[in-house]
Amino acid sequence: MNERSQWGTRLGFLLAAMGSAIGLGNIWRFPAVAYENGGGAFFIPYLFALLTAGIPLLIMEYTIGHKYRGSAPRSLGGISKGFEWIGWWQVLISFVISTYYAVIIAWAVMYAYFSFGQQWGDDTGGFLTGNFLEMTDPGKFGSIVPSVFIPLIFIWVVVLGVLVRGVKRGIEVANKIFIPALAVLFLLIVIRAVTLDGALDGLNAFFQPNWNQIMSGQVWVAAYGQIFFSLSIGFAIMITYSSYLGRKSDITNNAFITGFANSSFELLAGIGVFAALGFMAMATGQNVTDEGFVQGGIMLAFAVFPEIINQMPFLPGVFGFLFFASLVLAGLSSLISISETYIAAVSEKFNISRTKSVMFGGGLAALISIAYATQGGLVLLDTVDHFINNYGVALAGLFEVVAVAWFAKGLKDLQSHANSVSDISLGAWWRVSLGVITPVVLGYMMLQNIKSEISAAYEGYPLDFLFNFGWVVAIGAMMVGALFATKKWPAQQVNQAADDEDEEVAN
Repeated sequence: MNERSQWGTRLGFLLAAMGSAIGLGNIWRFPAVAYENGGGAFFIPYLFALLTAGIPLLIMEYTIGHKYRGSAPRSLGGISKGFEWIGWWQVLISFVISTYYAVIIAWAVMYAYFSFGQQWGDDTGGFLTGNFLEMTDPGKFGSIVPSVFIPLIFIWVVVLGVLVRGVKRGIEVANKIFIPALAVLFLLIVIRAVTLDGALDGLNAFFQPNWNQIMSGQVWVAAYGQIFFSLSIGFAIMITYSSYLGRKSDITNNAFITGFANSSFELLAGIGVFAALGFMAMATGQNVTDEGFVQGGIMLAFAVFPEIINQMPFLPGVFGFLFFASLVLAGLSSLISISETYIAAVSEKFNISRTKSVMFGGGLAALISIAYATQGGLVLLDTVDHFINNYGVALAGLFEVVAVAWFAKGLKDLQSHANSVSDISLGAWWRVSLGVITPVVLGYMMLQNIKSEISAAYEGYPLDFLFNFGWVVAIGAMMVGALFATKKWPAQQVNQAADDEDEEVAN
């Protein structure tokens, strides 16, 4: 019987976990969310959310993976056989996310190239949707866009190549390169940004606290939402990664390090983004506080930042290359972790080699991702991302924590396991956070999301398109996950689970 793969070093695991958590959303989502929800005052609910939801959930998922030593379906099934489908649901969510995440990285690759000579011209927004993506009407796919398709192939070759090499020789080695390189590149970006004229105005806008806003429930929900989506919790990644830890790994400490490293990078991203926005405001005769000036998401990265780069007085191409290279590195480390969830699960469930699992699971994801490389790719991506995050990741996370805390009543058992290998002992705060605070907040988020969905069609897209590529994808991930759970585990995996349980009791 083959022994389960393990990380070569604790640093290797931490860099991989950080690489998963630190993704594109840290750079283009957090700064705008913080600014719109109280600026400097937002950090109070943000820190509270980190300590009562983010890190507690990280600890729970680390503990589940470490204790049951399997992919998310196998590990959650170890708590209760009826929970296996939640694991498969999370795995299918990761699969869907991987299909479009790769395309965004492909955009970043091309924009790193476009940076030299500022090939996007003066109308950066028009270049993105017209010259580059060649967008067609919402709801139509159109033809394949070569400038997206070609780098997409490159991205998948790199990711699948890393995954084929395994945990220690592939994922760990890649993250030991990507994460230090990302830290250096982004630090250079921030240093350059804060030395620009007008940077101080941007930072003042970012950090200026609006104390009235933190009394709003929506701000607190935004804080929990940011923490939840940025830490890679709720969609099988951290359970899978922690299953490769050694028996005596310090679970709690690892979770605190990962959580605070992710938040530190988000703060650094906020400083860099708003310093650059302050510079652009001064260069164009605007104010950072003008309505609509601060944007997040894809438009911030691929329309606003190119405009900032256009205004740069010295070596704009180098600054642009550094920024988009950072997006590539952050995206690659996250895509590798997202893909590993279904690679591990398929390999275990169907008792096939890792190479076959990568070729089947990763190859299928790569083929589907071509749909996002068409002229209708941006609208498709926006739709799938909206529904799979709001009614996939968030809902699956809610089901997971309710299943473990309320139905299985497994928090005390997991707490005992974590405390047996960790320097920092968990107390009642951990159980209260997961048993009360997190389910209530996630439940409220779901109700608000549904209320918003009912009130108006998302982004005004055609209703049939939203149904076919939004609701069907989100609900389909749940249903296919339940279908996978009906297949019995191979005898090899059942025996391995029994051996792990015997070893756990002996220790």
